[in-house]
Amino acid sequence: MIFNSLTFLVFFALVLALHNAPFFSWHQKKINLLIASYLFYAAWNPPFVILLWVSTVVDWWAAQWMVRAKQERTRKMWMIISVVVNIGMLGYFKYGEFLLENFVTLAASIGIDYQPPKWDIILPVGISFYTFATLSYTLDVYLRRAKPAQHFLDYALFVTFFPHLVAGPIMRPTELVPQFANTRRATAHQLYFGLALITLGLFQKVVLADGFLAPVVEKVYDAHRGVPMALDAWVATLAFSGQIFCDFAGYSTTAIGVAMCLGFAMPDNFRFPYAAVGFSDFWRRWHITLSSWLRDYLYIPLGGNRHGPARTYTALMGTMLLGGLWHGAAWTFVVWGGLHGLYLAVERWLRARFKGWTPGPLAFVGLGLLTYVLVNITWVFFRAKDFTVASTMLQSMAGLAADPIPMIALLPMTYALVIVGGIVGTHWWMRDKTLEIAVERTPAWLVGGLLAIMAVAVLAEQGKGSAFIYFQF
Repeated sequence: MIFNSLTFLVFFALVLALHNAPFFSWHQKKINLLIASYLFYAAWNPPFVILLWVSTVVDWWAAQWMVRAKQERTRKMWMIISVVVNIGMLGYFKYGEFLLENFVTLAASIGIDYQPPKWDIILPVGISFYTFATLSYTLDVYLRRAKPAQHFLDYALFVTFFPHLVAGPIMRPTELVPQFANTRRATAHQLYFGLALITLGLFQKVVLADGFLAPVVEKVYDAHRGVPMALDAWVATLAFSGQIFCDFAGYSTTAIGVAMCLGFAMPDNFRFPYAAVGFSDFWRRWHITLSSWLRDYLYIPLGGNRHGPARTYTALMGTMLLGGLWHGAAWTFVVWGGLHGLYLAVERWLRARFKGWTPGPLAFVGLGLLTYVLVNITWVFFRAKDFTVASTMLQSMAGLAADPIPMIALLPMTYALVIVGGIVGTHWWMRDKTLEIAVERTPAWLVGGLLAIMAVAVLAEQGKGSAFIYFQF
């Protein structure tokens, strides 16, 4: 079940009605939400609900026994059990085929012709997201950052709560579990703002990402013949930068809106990332809940910035390489993460070298545009299905391709450039603002008119209901 479908619209209307029904106690309403979340997930592939149950039960008991343990080694044993079970399931389903293919390649390089059976395992949707969410629970309990949940129902609902279940935001137990303690019901303002966020999120996904930008990207990146001209390669890459933002931010915005309509708060996942100046700033604005997870559970444990420059750069690169691999079981994603690690390392070195330097207004904007261009270079590896496509795209973007041909018609190219320009311009305009403040300062009639236009556009564009890009992760 995906947000941009009529099935979800009916599902959400029923969930909202039951959640606001006066004849259910708060305990019964939480059970309703838990059942609804399982149904939401089971709509993709019912047997994979078992993985959710395994992860939920193992981590619940691991945390309980960690608290009861008298010896530190016993606590550590339960933490390791939780990590092994969760990472084991993630590794098997997501990385099993990747590891097998690389083993076959390695064997062939030394003259061994190994032909394994065909790997025919379906990737459970959202497994990377809920694995990180449940791991944060047991790791926080082990590190004594948080106490275990008092009630199994509250913890099970934290794991499965359908707005964030399959594509984030990656919630921490301290952010969501306490909200289940007392009755939650949206106020009129929360309901209005939640519906507005849903409308905005679906507009980003259905109209901008799927309707206008995806066809431009696919025309070049999925071309079966020919090499694109430099202009086409750049337009397709810029279009993908807009597509992936509108797709993923659209999901996060919709998820936050859905939760708000039910009376729950979820953290922001994007803060206008294409207005970032530098790559540390970019990762404070892009997929915020993932970058904070990587910082707290990978970068800092690997040494962070507490053990000298060499250890810091190693931790930084290691974190970003693993972050790239988290996104997908392919070397192109590892390169994507490695490039971001390299950018962050170079930025850190430059900041130390030119400590105290403050850019003027023109240099500030110039650094922001440079950041955006370099981020687009990394998107090539993120979008390309293999290194051959990535190499072709980079050669075309550099104007070095032999016999290039035009691939994008003038009208869709114009649409793409206008939309991407609008996205980047909006990010710079909203760079130091929040959406809430912007809405408060805008006349109600204008906000209502814009939302109405977005809603009509969503209904007009609604067709095949493409899945969100990050569902594959």
